[in-house]
Amino acid sequence: MNTLNTGGSHPPHPLELLAPAKNLELGKEAINHGADAVYIGANQFGARAAAGNTMADIEALCAHAHKYFARVYLALNTLLFDHELALARTLIDQAWNSGVDALIIQDMGLLEMDLPPIPLFASTQTDNRTPEKVKFLEQSGFSRVILARELGIGAIEKIRRNTRIDLETFVHGALCVSYSGQCYMSAAIGNRSANRGECGQPCRLPWNLRSDQGRVLAENKYLLSLKDMNRGDHLAALAGAGITSFKIEGRLKNINYVKNIVGFYRNRLDQLLGEDARFTQASSGETRLFFPPDPVKTFNRKETDYYLFKSRHPVHSFNTPKSMGEKIGTVKKITPEWVSLVRDHDLQNGDGICFLDKQGQLSGFYVNRVDNEGRLILPGRTSTKKTGLFPGAVLFRNHDQAFLKQMAGRTSERRIPLDMVFFETDQGVGIDARDQDNIQTRILLEIDKQPARDPARAMEVIQKQLGKLGSSIFFMNRLEIQSEPYFFRAKDLNLLRRNLVLAMEEMRANVYAPVQAPVRPESVFYGSTDLDFRANVANHLAEKFYKKRGVITLAPAFELSLPGPLAPVMTTKHCIRYGLGLCAGKKKNQKIELPPPMILENKKARFRVIFNCDCCEMQILKMDDSK
Repeated sequence: MNTLNTGGSHPPHPLELLAPAKNLELGKEAINHGADAVYIGANQFGARAAAGNTMADIEALCAHAHKYFARVYLALNTLLFDHELALARTLIDQAWNSGVDALIIQDMGLLEMDLPPIPLFASTQTDNRTPEKVKFLEQSGFSRVILARELGIGAIEKIRRNTRIDLETFVHGALCVSYSGQCYMSAAIGNRSANRGECGQPCRLPWNLRSDQGRVLAENKYLLSLKDMNRGDHLAALAGAGITSFKIEGRLKNINYVKNIVGFYRNRLDQLLGEDARFTQASSGETRLFFPPDPVKTFNRKETDYYLFKSRHPVHSFNTPKSMGEKIGTVKKITPEWVSLVRDHDLQNGDGICFLDKQGQLSGFYVNRVDNEGRLILPGRTSTKKTGLFPGAVLFRNHDQAFLKQMAGRTSERRIPLDMVFFETDQGVGIDARDQDNIQTRILLEIDKQPARDPARAMEVIQKQLGKLGSSIFFMNRLEIQSEPYFFRAKDLNLLRRNLVLAMEEMRANVYAPVQAPVRPESVFYGSTDLDFRANVANHLAEKFYKKRGVITLAPAFELSLPGPLAPVMTTKHCIRYGLGLCAGKKKNQKIELPPPMILENKKARFRVIFNCDCCEMQILKMDDSK
């Protein structure tokens, strides 16, 4: 694929906003709110098993997206067993025939199949952290690599310097605590494999931590639960580092989340495009929002840029894995009925409030009545004493009645600008039209031309009737009238306009063409001859893929053969020691002494935790009783 253009006479480089689509409805809303592409799962083989869709719905989404030259990617990013390979191959054929623009995959066995010429994107599940790995994927025939979330700007820049492939990264949403594709904790605890789309999310459960000697260091805390990512302030830095696709997480999120977060990033990207001529939009149309998008208004666990500029800063959410929402204020005074806040607020009846009580546990209530002048809140269905509130408690709103009401209505429109010239002919009149993609058409209409009694009014009628594009995907950007002021019936002008819209839509459909994958290159050496279960090889074609590339010893995937005790079930940049304030830090030229292991446990499982302080990583290891 193309490298990043950095100025000079090069054409602008497209930047893609990539949004999640749980289903057809949410996929359309993502497009309507400004997404340049969406990713969606089929009924099988997607890493979100609960977000499957029929091929008919996927085809309908493609038809809607392609009107704007936006793209649809199919998430086919689980590991495949041998008996599933033929079904996966059939599914890929169906996707190609339905208009899907690319496949997001994890299983390398797919590259040993005779596939249609559909581009392949290397899922973040393929553990893409180093220039060497990304280069290998590029040389193996992938068209895009989705980078590990943990990479900072410097690491991204290094990958860009050493590769030419398109680079995609997450900019918003929930964070997996482990390096993606390298988490086996859910499979170890309950035989629910994350690499098979069935993750039970043990990272969102409470855990206890104790030393090897039995000293309790943390009890009933969400030690593996992270905040949510928000890189909305750093899109320019990411684009400058070489990212061309900005991905929003959330194929399990609701429609309000999709509308709100896609709208938020559309605004941010449009601002960047307006300020930096090196970049351009990756699809067509101008998006108008009828609400002010705000990430804290929908699902939000508090926010982090996730190591984008600093190797260490708090990313954890030890007290709760749930959405906290928008910070409202601090409790000033409590009476048996009322709660007053230190500052003004805009709470309304029915809003949901949450806070951390004195024990650090999440609690909450619904607002029954408010007195904004007095900064007073009356909790519903309970007295203030039963809420657990206390002076100094920080309140958050995680259910905003006014915002939800607004989101239930019409929240956006997306239209393509048309420049039109209205002219007269010997037999009647016509329109020449050109859209923002330089697609042109001409429509002629035979009609009698009668001089207008009121020339000014005649011109107004032409302008008004031709501009009625409200039900189409177009809007009139400019109209030039090259005609004498004749009298035209409104129905004739409406017919001319309708024929124009149909012709432009047909022209756009004919012009749109999916990008086809390049011819797959010859095999290159993987870089290692021995691979353990973390290579995620679950079928004979994946084994063939690696052995053709120089791998000699290859262990089966975790899902096929459980590794022995002390096998790593999670490797993470997040460090529990750091989160608990137990990290001594690294000093220049100081030899690092590794801290002793710890035990992570709850009612379901027990794991050993080791700390690789030289590279600021933590590993969680499988123990005999964690099966």
